Amino acid sequence: MNFTVLTPVSGECFFYGSGKIENNKDVFHDRDIFLEGYKEMNRSLKIYVYPHREDDPFANVLLPPESEPDGNYASESYLKKALMKSHFITIEPKEADLFFLPFSIARLRHDRRVGVGGIQDFIRDYIQNISHKYPYWNRTGGADHFYVACHSIGRPAMNKEPDVKFNAIQVVCSSSYFLTGYIAHKDTCLPQIWPRKGNPPNLDSSKRKRLAFFAGGVNSPERVKLLETWKNDSEIFVHHGRLKTTYADELLESKFCLHVNGIEVNTARIGDSLYYGCVPVIIANYYDLPFADVLNWKSFSVVVTTSDIPLLKKILNDIISSDKYWMLQKNVLKVRKHFQWHSPPHDFDAFYMVMYELWLRRSSIKVS
Repeated sequence: MNFTVLTPVSGECFFYGSGKIENNKDVFHDRDIFLEGYKEMNRSLKIYVYPHREDDPFANVLLPPESEPDGNYASESYLKKALMKSHFITIEPKEADLFFLPFSIARLRHDRRVGVGGIQDFIRDYIQNISHKYPYWNRTGGADHFYVACHSIGRPAMNKEPDVKFNAIQVVCSSSYFLTGYIAHKDTCLPQIWPRKGNPPNLDSSKRKRLAFFAGGVNSPERVKLLETWKNDSEIFVHHGRLKTTYADELLESKFCLHVNGIEVNTARIGDSLYYGCVPVIIANYYDLPFADVLNWKSFSVVVTTSDIPLLKKILNDIISSDKYWMLQKNVLKVRKHFQWHSPPHDFDAFYMVMYELWLRRSSIKVS
């Protein structure tokens, strides 16, 4: 497996804060390997989903949503809905490379019978149930199983069934390899993407007059530091509270858009930035970025540490003066399609990219 974690460590070539600028312009680590693997994935990957009836008391939690997913955590529902209708599904467990645990953390969170306080018990009981009813969990300890969660409540949800956390593949938005329970080579990042349709107008970078933009709640030390440092600056616009202009207009008018971790490392701002053609600046230590096995993030984003917040203007202006900005912005337009959900999915969109990450994590030996 070609495994890459973009840890922003001073001295490495992709770390802009060190004064070095990466010259690799391709958006993929290895385009040929990816395309060959992607083709094979589409041909051969098979996933078995534990079956549940429509009259199951928790059908709302275990079956895919009928309506179009929306909201800040829609990625979980989009992936589940697309997967259940895809050619990757098999009804024959012996054909399966992977087994999907179809419970929805987002639905459990809002289910009055369960709620946040009861999710751990639900997960424990669910794993005990399938391990007694079927042989598949027990033969690998869950290592060929996966679940999907976008809300951060999914992390402690596995505390009463630790085999899910330490053995199964966790496809989660809160993908911080600093925290106990997330293992980057085993687990994978689900991109947090706000659902949008079509393409925005005016993606031409020449019309972007502002250097950098951030808007959001001040709910972490990093965001406090960002606001204190740049709140009165004329080039870097940092805002909290209600904007006087639309969020979309601010993204379209900015060269760089700041992703700063809040309570968790993940937010929808990376997806927002890419959708509106803005180069993302990632200020979130220990963030295992989406599709890092495949995509060369240093070719379309800027990754710095939180200690570089006071140096942001210099770092970004140095990139512009070196002409690297045009390469970054051009590549942003190339990778946008990988960070969008569609119903039904489009080739190479977020659904297929997550499937590829799962395909990379399958075992080459099927257990009979």
